[in-house]
Amino acid sequence: MSRHPEDIPAADDQLAPAAHLIFPQASGDLAEEARRWMTHLRAERRVSPLTLDAYARDLRQFLVFLTAHLGERPDLAAFAAVQPADLRAFMARRRHEGVESRTLMRILAGLRSFARHLEREGKGRASAFAAARSPKLSRSLPKALQADDARDLTRVESREGENRPPWILSRDAAVLGLLYGAGLRISEALGIRRGDAPAGARDMLTVLGKGGKTRAVPVIAPVRQAIDSYLELCPFPLDPQGPLFVGARGGALSPRIIQLAVERMRGALGLPDSATPHALRHSFATHLLSRGGDLRTIQELLGHASLSTTQVYTAIDGARLLDAYRSAHPRARLP
Repeated sequence: MSRHPEDIPAADDQLAPAAHLIFPQASGDLAEEARRWMTHLRAERRVSPLTLDAYARDLRQFLVFLTAHLGERPDLAAFAAVQPADLRAFMARRRHEGVESRTLMRILAGLRSFARHLEREGKGRASAFAAARSPKLSRSLPKALQADDARDLTRVESREGENRPPWILSRDAAVLGLLYGAGLRISEALGIRRGDAPAGARDMLTVLGKGGKTRAVPVIAPVRQAIDSYLELCPFPLDPQGPLFVGARGGALSPRIIQLAVERMRGALGLPDSATPHALRHSFATHLLSRGGDLRTIQELLGHASLSTTQVYTAIDGARLLDAYRSAHPRARLP
């Protein structure tokens, strides 16, 4: 009998990095250096658990490729002897498997980081990784939703008829409300502790974002009300130091559960495939900009390290900016 994904306990993000410190695809000396590299990234570089997990997975996949390529598990000498053609073959295989350019860039970045670690430790110089060219990225713009569609995704009423407990529908609406109403990433919303919940009269939230950076974001009344409703219906006692949002068994909530909820609503509401949880964050920025929000403020609310990252939204709302220019610039009007 198959189980609903909601019933499968989510992995503990704090334990996930430790579980990926073992690399059985490599021989002893290479596996040991891989473990040391992961420890360095986690303890000294403060790499986020999600990035650490991705780097470990990417390295294991490359080691599997090398094992098939060499006919045996690679050691330090074999890794240092990797040729540019070997790396191109691996990247070509991953692309053939449907991996997109942005993910290929991350894979290459992780492998380069490991190669630099080996060089620093005097364990060999894998020059093929430094010489490899990064994949080209297509300049695709974020796909924002129409305001009405974004609001529909955050409403409990949009899921009427689903055979799910009311508290779960309320929980999902609260999570999606934070994505659209406060511009959070899924990982940021699911990382909120119960004791820090923006509920009741508390209208500010401190968010732990990428790279361990924190930022303060305001939380509007409709989002706080959605969180209040979820807290009233949640059947589990929530530890103040534990997660605010929990799964069907009371454990940490997996992002995949929220993604599945949005997939179901897409069909019911007739929305395109581009309507994803992350599209709600894009919609937050785009709709703020269209209502007169300035880029610097939006940058701070989104937690972007660079203003250039936020500037992509100006291309989406170019018509509004052109209207502002025509109305404000003294040379824009014809005599």
